[in-house]
Amino acid sequence: MVTPKEYDRIVKSNSPKSKCFVNSIKAFFIGGAICLLGQVLFETYKMTGMTEDDCKTLVSVTLIFLGILLTALGVYDKIAKHGGAGTLVPITGFANSVSSPAIEFKSEGYVAGLGAKLFIIAGPVIVYGVSASVIYGAVLWVLHMCGITLF
Repeated sequence: MVTPKEYDRIVKSNSPKSKCFVNSIKAFFIGGAICLLGQVLFETYKMTGMTEDDCKTLVSVTLIFLGILLTALGVYDKIAKHGGAGTLVPITGFANSVSSPAIEFKSEGYVAGLGAKLFIIAGPVIVYGVSASVIYGAVLWVLHMCGITLF
């Protein structure tokens, strides 16, 4: 029988070594490239004479479209393989997390497949995001009622 210490030693010796520094650099540059694309789109739309609000909306729509398109073509997963957390830039990462299950489960039908599985990945993000914003708002309200202003 293997003792827990022996088991830990075996696991450590057979586990791949983490490339934390290299992975962090890749994530930084991939995430930065996505953000740079957003800024280039914004400046391009702005040069057409649109208002800033319209430019922001169009950049969001374009990035969501590109995230879904690249997911459907299987390219987003290849980028994520190298970019890791850098591909979690909120707008494209969210588009990927919603479209991936939709594409995967479409064969099961619109209700049991697409409808039931659409938010399987993004659902928890939405729940915790909304919950965190409610808590944050409540804390700010309490501080404001105590006469403390942060913003």
